[in-house]
Amino acid sequence: MSMQLDPGNLPAAARDYVANTEGGLSFREIAARNGCHASTVMRRVRLVETRRDDPLVDMALERAARLAAVGPACAGATPLDQFDAEAAPGGQTSPGREEERILRRLNEPGASLALASGMENAVVMRETDGAEPMRTAVVGRAVAEAMALNGWIRGGSVGRIQRYRITAPGRGALRRAEAAAADEGGVRAGDRGESFGQDRGRYVSSESPLMSLARRKDKTGKPYLTHDLVRVGETLREDFELAQMGPRLGQNWDRFLAGPVDGENSGDFRGHGPEAARARVENALADLGPGLGDVALRACCFLEGMEAIEHRMGWAARSGKIVLRIALQRLLRHYDERHGGVSPLIG
Repeated sequence: MSMQLDPGNLPAAARDYVANTEGGLSFREIAARNGCHASTVMRRVRLVETRRDDPLVDMALERAARLAAVGPACAGATPLDQFDAEAAPGGQTSPGREEERILRRLNEPGASLALASGMENAVVMRETDGAEPMRTAVVGRAVAEAMALNGWIRGGSVGRIQRYRITAPGRGALRRAEAAAADEGGVRAGDRGESFGQDRGRYVSSESPLMSLARRKDKTGKPYLTHDLVRVGETLREDFELAQMGPRLGQNWDRFLAGPVDGENSGDFRGHGPEAARARVENALADLGPGLGDVALRACCFLEGMEAIEHRMGWAARSGKIVLRIALQRLLRHYDERHGGVSPLIG
């Protein structure tokens, strides 16, 4: 699920701003409700006002204002009473699964979120040395607005394109979300019998296995993984993460390495929702088969390192990267044959 701008998760400063500008409450009235000093409310409101030059923040505040104007939540209540909902500790809001996914992408080296005026979706682009920028994620504008309002991303205008990068508060929100996932025993990663939250926690401050291998050179001095191979690996990961947003969160992905279960329909892979993403992952893993599918799933989706994969699979040292490159080459052929390109979502 993704975070929406509802009363329970608006940042404290935004709640105060809406209460003052839309509800007509004075700083003293808001302070009395919040149990703080009026000067604190004043600083919050003025801080939010200075951020309205950011188009995402401006649109987010307009959404919040419309929520406040919907009407009383119960008989005898004022519209702004709904914004007195209890906030997260310290006035912090917590990212939903969609925000966590995008923050994790933005925390990668060279990543930024790009949004063109008038477009409903934003994309995460990652720039690498000597290669064209790679699109690694797509996110709805409303989610991007909520992230900007919380101060998790910040940026500026480049012509018609707004570019945003993760902030220190954004990294803090990502760490909290990763810690919560680890406490849940890795449930978000599916039924793998281990804690994926710990793996992802390490990844917050490091490169993905694909990017690490892409920086290495082969015997001829060329990148060990070409841009196309990294791209298809990232496509598999994006579909895998999108599939986790769906209702089958506890699924065991490993069982799909042997192909679809008899009588089970792999579904329509042409859409953009969690079920379509799940079908694309199933089809890709079934095409790769055991061995190649294992290494692709663990390196691209579970973000396991080569040494860990070699140990788990019982392979010789330094053989994992060879198998992974073969798997990515096969995956590239799969996307070309099945989709006429790498993916409906990422190019």
